[in-house]
Amino acid sequence: MGLGRTLLFRSFNMFLVLFATLFITVILLGSTFDELQKEAIRNQVIEEVTQGTLKFENSNERSSYINDQIQFRYKISGLDQDSFTPSKLIHRIISVMTLDLGKSHYFTTDYGSSNVRDIIFEKVPKTLLLFTTATICVTVIGIFLGSYVASKEGSWWDKANSTFAIFSNSFPTWWVAMLMIIIFAFTLHIFPARATPLSSPSDPTYFIDLLYHMTLPLITLVIVSFGAWAYIVRYFLINILNEDFIHAKRTMGISRRKILYLHALRNAGPPIATAVGLALAASFGGAIITEAVFDWPGMGKLYYDAIGVFDVPIIIGLTFVSTVLFLITIFITDISYTLLDPRVKGS
Repeated sequence: MGLGRTLLFRSFNMFLVLFATLFITVILLGSTFDELQKEAIRNQVIEEVTQGTLKFENSNERSSYINDQIQFRYKISGLDQDSFTPSKLIHRIISVMTLDLGKSHYFTTDYGSSNVRDIIFEKVPKTLLLFTTATICVTVIGIFLGSYVASKEGSWWDKANSTFAIFSNSFPTWWVAMLMIIIFAFTLHIFPARATPLSSPSDPTYFIDLLYHMTLPLITLVIVSFGAWAYIVRYFLINILNEDFIHAKRTMGISRRKILYLHALRNAGPPIATAVGLALAASFGGAIITEAVFDWPGMGKLYYDAIGVFDVPIIIGLTFVSTVLFLITIFITDISYTLLDPRVKGS
């Protein structure tokens, strides 16, 4: 199929997956979300009456007024209906897609806003900054190291890289993260133990401070991942280096370096691009534990904290945003594969 039909087909698939994820999330947490909204409305009405200027003759009149106001606001918000009525489910899914989830009772932005949309949008760039930077660093190192060891198949470098890949992937990221904190924060005092910057976001040096605090998490992610990446690139390249057209290039007198980087690596581009996309998408899923260990102020840390206090609006919003980021990454990967591999483009 052509590129236009491919884009349309992939976009339709993305929408179906996104809708299914939202539907399942709303079904699982819908009734709990209703109860939290009811409690918030109840507390709001009581607070308004307590701090207001209304006078009541007795406690029964006061209680009757509070109950009437609560029921009225329930009706306005649709909370008088069952959580699983079709109209309410559709309305809630639309609310989630626009991140119209009200206010959080536990979290605020750096500027004091408790709006769920503001809280999530403040955290997303920091997660993208950390994990996208880590993926780029790992990819660059992996490509060059993998290409080098592929050209020296069976050498000491090749065996050392394979051993390191197995060793580095044998330990969970959170365990390596704690080890790095012990070594570089508590023993050597080079980097801070917490990755949350101490300066205010309004400070002109905040971004530099953020990058400094990001260094240790970034180094940890790169150390854990680059060995396996180099091994993956090595695997793709060795298969291509054994192809007949590569042997033909060698007989033509083309230099080994030019064959490796211009011809072999170019042909390995589509599977490498796919692996990059999948690695980036998977890294967002692993952000929860990694950010929680380093106390990095991103989506993963917010997700971890929201689960701890069961802040349902934050959990639903983060589930939606994480799904969107994952689908966009996969979509870009599919399109890049289509552009890099002429066989896919022409099929």
